[in-house]
Amino acid sequence: MTDRKANMPASADIVLANPRGFCAGVDRAIIIVEQALEKFGAPIYVRNEVVHNKFVVDGLRAKGTIFVKHLDEIPSGSTVIFSAHGVSKAVRVEAEARGLIAYDATCPLVTKVHIEVAKMRLAGLEIIMIGHKGHPEVEGTMGQVESEQGDGDEAAASGMYLVETPDDVAQLKVKDPAKLAFVTQTTLSMDDAALVIAALKTKYPNIHAPKSEDICYATQNRQDAVKLMAQDCDLVIIVGSPNSSNSNRLREVAQRQGVEAYMVDNASYLQPSWLVGKKKVGVSAGASAPEILVKEVIGQLQRMGAQQVQELHGVVESVVFQLPKNLTSAPSKKA
Repeated sequence: MTDRKANMPASADIVLANPRGFCAGVDRAIIIVEQALEKFGAPIYVRNEVVHNKFVVDGLRAKGTIFVKHLDEIPSGSTVIFSAHGVSKAVRVEAEARGLIAYDATCPLVTKVHIEVAKMRLAGLEIIMIGHKGHPEVEGTMGQVESEQGDGDEAAASGMYLVETPDDVAQLKVKDPAKLAFVTQTTLSMDDAALVIAALKTKYPNIHAPKSEDICYATQNRQDAVKLMAQDCDLVIIVGSPNSSNSNRLREVAQRQGVEAYMVDNASYLQPSWLVGKKKVGVSAGASAPEILVKEVIGQLQRMGAQQVQELHGVVESVVFQLPKNLTSAPSKKA
């Protein structure tokens, strides 16, 4: 980190997007891990990162959380928490078979998509998921359906297909175009998703849409806030970890407004060269990035030459998700 000032004009300002940072699903997931640590003591195991933010994960690790990729890394009888991104049915079955005590930190809005998938399959529909291959939310949602035996094509066998772009839609082959539905990953770019949905509706005019929008309210609000902020900025900084889908989408949203934009894990990633000649620097944060990191970024920008801080008005989010009943009612095992 450097305190050397960039060649910014004396009038340079910082503009803060609103809303930004933690959403209700992330808040809930972190509280679940912290409550489990308080009730049962360390170690508490979490499958995958509970949310995609290095600062948060490192903080929970320091308190006694062990993050694993596979359930076979966890001793039988231990406590495991499923991340906010959700898990497949197979993971739940494996956890039970291994005698693990499981608590579910899946964001309720991701769970809503899982329920939609189950209903669509029950209605005899094949499902197209719009999302990013390899993302844990996509893996969890795709894992809500089981493959049928005797078909070499895994997607066709499960009745669920993954697309990311309009080109993917053009190449897609399904069993019955008359019996199709689609769902989306909750953290997509709204603009990107709209292009893919339009391609799906053009190719499959009778495709069934979800009853309500799958892209979550927090993702929509943060993207809208960045679009608004970027109109008055010549540089945008997004606070978020590299593996955070919603943070990456915020950076892309700013860039599509024609504004230079970067994503940083924390203030140490800021480069003085980014600020040269800039008049207004917009700052926002992904839904998994804590406000403390935003404050550190603001402080570093001021040391580099930025001055006034203006917070924009935005949507007030009042959503609160309940904690799992099996966790809140569980007796404490700590002495």
